[in-house]
Amino acid sequence: MSEESLRELLARVHQHLSAGAPLEGEARGQLGNLMRDIERTLGEGSTAAPPAATPRLEQLAVKFEASHPALAETLREVIDALAKAGI
Repeated sequence: MSEESLRELLARVHQHLSAGAPLEGEARGQLGNLMRDIERTLGEGSTAAPPAATPRLEQLAVKFEASHPALAETLREVIDALAKAGI
């Protein structure tokens, strides 16, 4: 998966967040911070994911599974894209 595809997935996560998905403040903050970490890493051209990015994304995906299934699915796509990109 290309970096462009990964950026598109990250944009979809941001769309979920800006669409007013009623997320708990802490969860919204964690997800926002994680997305910024990943975007910063991509911007730096690094091939290493931010520390513990995948486990953190997975925890959030599980947390959102029942209440926000579309967001959880997008997070899992981001996890897959990071793995395929070797990040």
